[in-house]
Amino acid sequence: MCVLYADLARRVAAAPAPRVQAGDCVSALGVVAGLQHRGLDVEVVWLDAHGDFNTWETTPSGFIGGMPLAMMAGLGEQTMVQALGLRTVQPGRIFLVGARDLDPGECDNLAAAGVTTLTLEDATERIPPAGYLYVHLDLDLVDPTEMPAVDYPARGGPSVDRVCALLDRLFGSRHVAAFSVVGWNPALPGADRARQAAMRLVRDLLLL
Repeated sequence: MCVLYADLARRVAAAPAPRVQAGDCVSALGVVAGLQHRGLDVEVVWLDAHGDFNTWETTPSGFIGGMPLAMMAGLGEQTMVQALGLRTVQPGRIFLVGARDLDPGECDNLAAAGVTTLTLEDATERIPPAGYLYVHLDLDLVDPTEMPAVDYPARGGPSVDRVCALLDRLFGSRHVAAFSVVGWNPALPGADRARQAAMRLVRDLLLL
């Protein structure tokens, strides 16, 4: 797995404005490493129903896919981070947007680290900052009634239109250095509807 993310980092480092369609959130480590290899110190906008801020000490499941944002911030598992040559992103440069399904220990980690957690409405006012942005979108951010066929659905959440509005604002700032999206599961019921919703979200940002 680390070899795949190292290749992703190399590709991102060589691309002027990378767009990544990925299978999981851990791939974001490769994207940020690639941006850093290009000399960019990005602020991270993490759009996700989940915090992805667990460590081995706090995770109830042992699922590494629930840890990448914490790993990026220098917490928990660091083997892959070190292998990719990724420098720690200071928690004050991380914006977690729309998270609504957080584990208790994960909440403690976020508070202790000082990560900025925002609703979509708050994000519209607080972002973008002055520097480069890396925007990561997990499609389970969207209300599952509009975005079915995701592996870890969370009840509630914003509509496709509200997420589109935030993405428009972020990209309209011209600060976005890279964008990645984690998609739906085509093996689950409602996959066709999820694909259509995803196409509305990313439009010409990715070829879906």
